[in-house]
Amino acid sequence: MAEETKSLNFIEQIIEEDLKGNYTKEVLKFRFPPEPNGYLHIGHASSINLNFGLGKRYNAPVNLRFDDTNPAKEEQEYVDAIKKDVEWLGFTWSKECYASDYFQQLYDWAIALIKNGDAYVDSQTSEEIAAQKGTPTKPGEESPFRNRSVEENLALFEAMKNGETNEGEHVLRAKIDMTAGNMLMRDPIMYRTLHKPHHRTGNTWKIYPMYDWAHGESDFIEQISHSFCTLEFLPHRELYNWFLKKIEKPGDFLPKQREFARRNFSHTVVSKRKLAKLVQEGIVTGWDDPRMPTISGLRRRGYTPASIRNFATSIGIAKRENVVDLSHLEFCVREDLNKIAPRVMGVIDPLKIVITNYEEEEEWLTAENNPEDEHAGSRQVPFSKELYIEREDFKEEANRKFFRLKLGKEVRLKNAYIIKAESVIKDAEGNILEVHCTYDKDTKSGSGTEASQRKVKGTLHWVSIKHAIPAEIRLYDRLFSVESPDADKEKDYLEFINPNSLEVITGYVEPSLQEAKVLDKFQFQRIGYFCIDKDTSAKKLVFNKTVGLRDSWGKKN
Repeated sequence: MAEETKSLNFIEQIIEEDLKGNYTKEVLKFRFPPEPNGYLHIGHASSINLNFGLGKRYNAPVNLRFDDTNPAKEEQEYVDAIKKDVEWLGFTWSKECYASDYFQQLYDWAIALIKNGDAYVDSQTSEEIAAQKGTPTKPGEESPFRNRSVEENLALFEAMKNGETNEGEHVLRAKIDMTAGNMLMRDPIMYRTLHKPHHRTGNTWKIYPMYDWAHGESDFIEQISHSFCTLEFLPHRELYNWFLKKIEKPGDFLPKQREFARRNFSHTVVSKRKLAKLVQEGIVTGWDDPRMPTISGLRRRGYTPASIRNFATSIGIAKRENVVDLSHLEFCVREDLNKIAPRVMGVIDPLKIVITNYEEEEEWLTAENNPEDEHAGSRQVPFSKELYIEREDFKEEANRKFFRLKLGKEVRLKNAYIIKAESVIKDAEGNILEVHCTYDKDTKSGSGTEASQRKVKGTLHWVSIKHAIPAEIRLYDRLFSVESPDADKEKDYLEFINPNSLEVITGYVEPSLQEAKVLDKFQFQRIGYFCIDKDTSAKKLVFNKTVGLRDSWGKKN
């Protein structure tokens, strides 16, 4: 039992302690509460994995709640994308909820606070309110409107609700303590006026609740037991509890807010505002650009749900912020794809070789689909006199450590024969156009002959030129050239965009890929993992490179 407790993260320890107190497993309920003002990113995956993981561990319901309190930034597009991402990651929510479902209840509670002298309408400008809030070392000053009568506050708040006041003319503030050490307790704003249609409620409301007011009360309405937030909400906990106490009745069960550290990631940004700017300025093609750290971008690039879940689990939950290297995420997808991705042959920088003594028109060879999966079977791959190999796999002259093709030396072609480079043909500038080779017909892979057992040090992938399918291949690198693009407050993070984050080339793949579908994943042998992109059509195959077979970024840098 002691070993099991030791393995718990600190969030689970909190729950276990509560279960020893006045909590029962029946009251446990969790939620994932995104604001629909952008697409989910890899940072959200940790929160999703935490909350839905707790639900699975304790057999407790988990709500998906959209904190949709700002119609100026929120859209149905984002709601749909978030639901798709959570489902794709493999999680199922108990209830789909919206803060906007509770607008009437929140309004009614606000009226009660006004009547109890705990809230008032302030008619100062936002600049005046900010100025009179003071500083962490200097107490704030009370608003000149703080002591309005209940009747006047109710009338003004009603006018705000009915759209009879201008945006910014009035706000509703909680009446707490303008000298509080926690500046969030210095009469925080509960409502502001926005004359903008809401994606769900249309033009019904002209006032919208602020996050701090809506979030805790939504947790209360849904009877969430534990509200887990990132560390920047730690100062908000006092206000969260204050609001709950104001609506509490005897016997009510109140949610508990606790915080964990946000994860930062190398060579990217995860601020929705900054990600939106990348989209708006055309630096990327959209929220699902495969260079983006969004769940949709990772999905399009070829990442698997299991790899992202494993990544979130492996980095764990912490009390302090730290930077997680993207190489670890790449390790997780490489590990998963190694188990499930069929092996195929594709050449991304082709060099023509001609087997001068090959007399057949063509033949079909047997190739294993995935040595890691005993049920994956095999396929037939065409072989002919003229082949493509990778240009980097041939050198006219090379040292002893070059185990690929060079003049006068032998290599094995994967699933095929041993060949020997005899001569080259060059253009007027000295560029190699073709390599002429001979082959040993008795060395066919899997034929069982003594010659087929002959060992040579190099094995190359290839495609038959006669049967090869041209494909657009998109090679991705880090979107930013530095580890922390938004760390330098004196520079715009866009200054650190990697100009080489995308290279588009034409390569050639074996004919078995002709029928591949969007998001199908493959290992191009000796190169890396690739995924069929949504831009693929009947006339053109498009592949995204997910990740190389090895981590080349650290080595390159």
